[in-house]
Amino acid sequence: MKKFHSGFVALIGRPNVGKSTLMNCLIGEKIAITSHKPQTTRNKITSILTKEDFQCVFLDTPGIHKPKSKLGEYMMRSAETTFNEVDLVLMLIEPTTEVQTMDEYVLERIKNVKTPVVLVINKIDTVERETLLEVISVYSKAYPFAEVVPISAMKDRNTGELLSVIRKYLPEGPQYFPADMVTDQPERQIASEIIREKALYLLQDEVPHGIAVEIMSMKKRPDKDIVDVQATIYCERDSHKGIIIGKQGAMLKRIGSTARYDMQRLLGSPIYLQLWVKVKKDWRDSDFLLKNFGYDKKNI
Repeated sequence: MKKFHSGFVALIGRPNVGKSTLMNCLIGEKIAITSHKPQTTRNKITSILTKEDFQCVFLDTPGIHKPKSKLGEYMMRSAETTFNEVDLVLMLIEPTTEVQTMDEYVLERIKNVKTPVVLVINKIDTVERETLLEVISVYSKAYPFAEVVPISAMKDRNTGELLSVIRKYLPEGPQYFPADMVTDQPERQIASEIIREKALYLLQDEVPHGIAVEIMSMKKRPDKDIVDVQATIYCERDSHKGIIIGKQGAMLKRIGSTARYDMQRLLGSPIYLQLWVKVKKDWRDSDFLLKNFGYDKKNI
């Protein structure tokens, strides 16, 4: 009988290096939100990949950075508690020929980690082969990586090789989740993250990371195949509230319509989405509000 292998793999790296994009690519489903803005992921997002002879549970951690608020501290604790709890760590970098300051910060965080660490060089489609070889040489001198795998998550290049490497490090074990399960995240949490992603994308740099989304209600109508969703977008300033709503509510409508498309794919039903915007000043430094928005230190 063929042996089954299973285990847990953490994706780490500095903000905006492509961790969520890679996880979504490997799973084949949109589980984690992506954005060109750093620090998009705030919680450890769990996704599950099941093949014939192995099951891999991915933990997409928040981008490692020096925290400037209680939210930032929560994100870093969330990331760092993962390192020694998994079977393998994937450290993602971009192909630069010098070790970047933020990458040095990440390496400092994992210097005492006993878990094998594989260096994943993302975005290889942006550099020539000679440059890539130099990147491998430079980073291999900075840390004793178990292996180095160059990929492009966006273009789905060499991700099969990465899966082969991951499979090699998974211990023999049980199938933890059903084969058709791709995440353990509640639908409400994924829905709120979808709305936050659309807001980050459409607002560009006008509103910083002071956005949180709370799903107030998510109910299927008893007489129709429609799910009614009511959600509130929280921001930190009155001026931000005006930007999020936009002229005659135009921006809020755009956020809602783009979010609704992904939410319909998630739930498999038509969505009627209602959005509100409220100001909660300095919520990123309030223990009470952080807990209220799902960033509870007790869950780390």
